[in-house]
Amino acid sequence: MMDWKVMPRVSLFTATVLVAVVLFFAFFAVNSGFAQETPQQENPPQDNMPQDNRGPAPAPPKPAGRDYHPFGDDEDISQAPSTLTPDTVPLTGVLVPGVGTQEMRHSYWVPGFQYGNFIRSTGLNQPARTGSDWNSTSFVAGNLSLLENWSRSSLTVNYSGGGTFSTDKMQGNGYFHQLALVQAFTWERWQMSFIDQFSYLPQTQFGFGAASALASPGVGGSLGPAAPGLQTSYQPSQSIFAALGSRYSNSATTQLTYLVSPRGSVTFAGSYGLLRFVEPGNIDSNDTIFSAGYNYALTKNDTIGVLYRFSDYRYLGEPQAIGDHVAQVAYGRKVTGRLALQLFIGPEVTTFRLQTAGFSNQTSVAGGGSLTYGFSRSHVSVSYNHGVSGGSGLFTGSNGDTLQGSVDRQLSRLWHGSISFGYSRNSSLASGSTALSSPTFNSWFAGAGLDRPLGRTANFSIGYSAYIQSNSQAVCPVGVCSSDLQHQISLSFQWHTRPLVLR
Repeated sequence: MMDWKVMPRVSLFTATVLVAVVLFFAFFAVNSGFAQETPQQENPPQDNMPQDNRGPAPAPPKPAGRDYHPFGDDEDISQAPSTLTPDTVPLTGVLVPGVGTQEMRHSYWVPGFQYGNFIRSTGLNQPARTGSDWNSTSFVAGNLSLLENWSRSSLTVNYSGGGTFSTDKMQGNGYFHQLALVQAFTWERWQMSFIDQFSYLPQTQFGFGAASALASPGVGGSLGPAAPGLQTSYQPSQSIFAALGSRYSNSATTQLTYLVSPRGSVTFAGSYGLLRFVEPGNIDSNDTIFSAGYNYALTKNDTIGVLYRFSDYRYLGEPQAIGDHVAQVAYGRKVTGRLALQLFIGPEVTTFRLQTAGFSNQTSVAGGGSLTYGFSRSHVSVSYNHGVSGGSGLFTGSNGDTLQGSVDRQLSRLWHGSISFGYSRNSSLASGSTALSSPTFNSWFAGAGLDRPLGRTANFSIGYSAYIQSNSQAVCPVGVCSSDLQHQISLSFQWHTRPLVLR
């Protein structure tokens, strides 16, 4: 491996700028074509009620965006037809709704291999160094994706894990793992889901691997079975870059939905999450969350709901504990293959075990939403959440705003482009003079990438990302800290076998 520490600073900075410019213009060169797309004709979509109670379903539309046939040996994989299964995620549940999932004719599993490299400037809020500020971190991993379908249940697994090798002495060598698992059951009136999301990473999961294949677990592409992700409120918060060092996070969630009438359903969910840091100086936390909601389908496209959620935050080695109560009204709209919209807002009451040092019971507003929109060759996804969170390893609870989004587009038959971005703001829950002495952190990331298949079983990607951290107070002594801007160039190669059919 090339030692990036000895490479001249000017040449690396020039390379960074050139890669950013190339990616930017390559992605937006087709913007005029994007504007001229003709929307697909919509078929009547399905609501979020169990399929057995809907009657005969209309023929589903062709999916938006890229469409790859997972088992076509003799046909052009970029042109093979497919259909979408309507999304059945309940409005008041824990999962982010989607525009539908690609139908698969078989159950299968796919193993693979992945190599990725991040070429980065000095880490955010790390001590200044002598010589070159640039470093290189390699990720060597095995990937696995599995989809198992039964008559009334399904299992989806995406996993990536392996070793990391870095020329950054502060990071060193180590391991990383990412897992997303969903086991879902559907009966005549019941739906039950078990969801687990786990990660062990050398840095925060917020913005990790932006504009690269390392951002998500599994083999990716059309063979990586799509599974809805947890909403921000049900994940241990990691949205502050200043919380340094390796950490592992896990969220185990169970959700149950019961159809009480042809239009109405109730949803119950329970979640347990944890966030642990390897390096000292950060705050480890646990969270326990319970929620209950009622969903009512106004039409086959539109749903309204009411939701109550209780979150309990505990901190290892800290006497403080937080209880957070949220009551919200919600609205959702789904058009299969085209649109998935979710909005929610309501009052939030936060209580503290120790009401000292500026901490006292408080009332505020919590809300947010998510939007996914599909064009014929593009997808746009945006999510926003405002409310109390666990503190991201630096606070015993924080008031937080989190915005994340992505845009992807098929640029040509082979080349695919993507843009991702995120912003978070975290401040202390304390009030008065204690709040004035506590820093407020603002974190941004933005990235753009290009990828293309290499035959039927391999993929190559290149990307650029920028990470910015600002805060109301200095994290390190003046003259000791590095810049609050970090550049990252990513290169990735993925290979996987043909699908191994289970049945």
